[in-house]
Amino acid sequence: MARLGHLGIADLMRFGTVPDISCVDLDEGKLGRNQLAHDFFTFDDEESLGFTVFFFAQGTQTAELGFGEHGRTVGKENCSAILRVIASREKVRHFPLPDMSNTLGWGIISTGRIAGIFARGLAASATGKLIAVASRSPEKAAQFATEFGASRSHGSYEALLADPEVQAVYIATPHPQHVEWVIRAAEAGKHILCEKPIGVNHAEAMVMVEAAREHGVMLMEAFMYRCHPQLEKVLEIVSSGVLGDVKLIQAEFGFQAGFNPESRLWANDAAGGGIMDVGCYPISFTRRVAGLLVDKPFLNPIEINATGKLHSESGVDEVATASLKFSSGLIAQISTSVAISLESGARLYGTEGMLHIPDPWNPPDDKPELLIHRHQGGKIVETYTVPAPPDQYGCEADEFAQALAAGQREVSAMPMEDTLGNMQTLDAWRSAIGLTYEQEKPENFKHTHARRPLRKRTSGVIPHAQIEGLAKPVSRLIMGCDNQPTIAHGAAMWDDYMERGGTTFDTAHIYQGGKQEALLGWWMQHRGNREDVTLIAKGGHTPDCNPEGMSRQLTESLGRLQTDYVDIYMLHRDNLDLPVGHFVEALNAEVKAGRIRTFGGSNWSLKRVAAANRYAKRKGLQGFSVVSNNFSLATMVDPVWEGCISCSDKESKRWLKKNQVPVLAWSSQARGFFTDRAGLDKREDEELVRCWYSDENFERRERAYTLGKKKGVPPIAISAAYVLTQPFPTFALIGPRVMSETVSSLPCLDVELSPKEIAWLNLERKRL
Repeated sequence: MARLGHLGIADLMRFGTVPDISCVDLDEGKLGRNQLAHDFFTFDDEESLGFTVFFFAQGTQTAELGFGEHGRTVGKENCSAILRVIASREKVRHFPLPDMSNTLGWGIISTGRIAGIFARGLAASATGKLIAVASRSPEKAAQFATEFGASRSHGSYEALLADPEVQAVYIATPHPQHVEWVIRAAEAGKHILCEKPIGVNHAEAMVMVEAAREHGVMLMEAFMYRCHPQLEKVLEIVSSGVLGDVKLIQAEFGFQAGFNPESRLWANDAAGGGIMDVGCYPISFTRRVAGLLVDKPFLNPIEINATGKLHSESGVDEVATASLKFSSGLIAQISTSVAISLESGARLYGTEGMLHIPDPWNPPDDKPELLIHRHQGGKIVETYTVPAPPDQYGCEADEFAQALAAGQREVSAMPMEDTLGNMQTLDAWRSAIGLTYEQEKPENFKHTHARRPLRKRTSGVIPHAQIEGLAKPVSRLIMGCDNQPTIAHGAAMWDDYMERGGTTFDTAHIYQGGKQEALLGWWMQHRGNREDVTLIAKGGHTPDCNPEGMSRQLTESLGRLQTDYVDIYMLHRDNLDLPVGHFVEALNAEVKAGRIRTFGGSNWSLKRVAAANRYAKRKGLQGFSVVSNNFSLATMVDPVWEGCISCSDKESKRWLKKNQVPVLAWSSQARGFFTDRAGLDKREDEELVRCWYSDENFERRERAYTLGKKKGVPPIAISAAYVLTQPFPTFALIGPRVMSETVSSLPCLDVELSPKEIAWLNLERKRL
């Protein structure tokens, strides 16, 4: 049996169909079960160590399988050259693989300079074949296909995505167009390598990542240097400890491009400038090294200070610098430019020396080997050599194909969470120097990220219920609008929520000084969907909790929201110094004026709500129709903010059941208490500890985990289902920061809890 050791998959594939190679054996260990087929399997056998690669040569009738000292022969009829990687300690999962007896079929979208560079690299890869290219110009597509050996060309991107022989696409358009075509490629079932930066901002990246996850395709941001052996060598040197404690990274990438208003580098509508075009490289590199130093795949900075010079005509950054601070104490200094030439290198400073990487971003292919220098005392004390691969873009294509062949849905060199963190850092850098592209401004953000009208889903939609006195239905999961940093981010979250059937939005005069109302107002204006939305607004927050303050704040809120009425208006706090009748009279005046449809109290005691409704009944007026207090499976130990009120206690639940007053529950999932953010040994989140940590709550949390495991849903879904399964009307306010949090909130809608389970979760029963 030929023993090839632990070569990488790409190395193994280069052996092609050598007839005398039958297998590669694994680290010592044994598998509890196995299956040889044209598919990938993972196993959860605890005795399995490392991994195994099976390599069948063309025409081989048997394959020798080595397990340490054990071995057996398994017959295999007419097998082609094929790789199998079996990862240990995982549950058994099955992923169909592309037929690696042939190469991975690629399509390229766009025919610009970077598309040609990737096409040349693909020709040098061991795994890829260029099947098709697409351009909006049929002539350009045909010319590109001829030059780079594509089997065919398409005169539209849509035609390429419909090509059945294209398995993966490389998206080479300018980055403002990435999000549209990544979404469409994912919907077409194509795996995606998208040129860097993956989008214009974090919001676009978030939308793309969720599209890939939903449609089960692989998505990788094309930072080709991440797949180059030089980076692996750098990480190896840092891990060895030879530099001592690394405390500072200096990295820059910049070049001089004369100003040309027609060039994408300088165009505002193309999201030009140094930060987006090349500054993304040193940011990515620094975050990767920062992660290595704390045994993580990457680490995001906790603080960013920056300065830059914006071009007087186009407004994009000519030169920009940033200082990054990480939780580990590491500091980084980053520079970029499209107006001046920079050294374009990287230096890592440690207590025992400095490492200099002269060509970290685009190592030249014409050098047989690359040099990395270690300095000590101002002198070079060691030089490391790295053999240069034939083409780094070919390495990138191979690493992409390897991950796909292994049944993965992301590439370890550039995982999707890493991409999201990089875009978040770039957003912060641009914000610090005052760079917002015209297309990102609220008044201009008229498009959806997918560049098409919203599409309501036909399955898995958010249900609704009626509230007395309100003609519009109210979503059982209400979107809280208090944490969206930009219109791009808000639009991503709100469009997704609407497509899932959600129609109800909650905001308040006080949120971010009115910014959240303003962003939501612009979004509704651009979507033209005000009448499709059930809008909840809140005002009269302390110290303006009086009829005059409430009326003034309502006027301001309506202006920000660009509407003349809200569907549900709630007093955000109570003022016990004022008779409850003052508020009832004032709110009824707003109903009569047509500025609100119905109203209620947020953080009002149920005793005061009852008093308000008794007053309204005596006077023949409209009373409080809703209450928005905290209600959750976990009991609030200490108010999240001053004046916050919970109605999770037994007495409140009896009153709510008797009076059937709907509860719009905020912090319905106890602000992350039912996720892995909480734990007896996790005390980093001071608010979480202060407000929710108690012995009884941890017992509730443990029971939510137990019941979630039984029902096949995460514990947070159990906690939300508890809120929605009460003997009085309930609606859960959710405040997802990112789309994945919205997705994780949805399983609660499919969870049915019996009265016995409800009581057990709330510690009212000892056993189920």
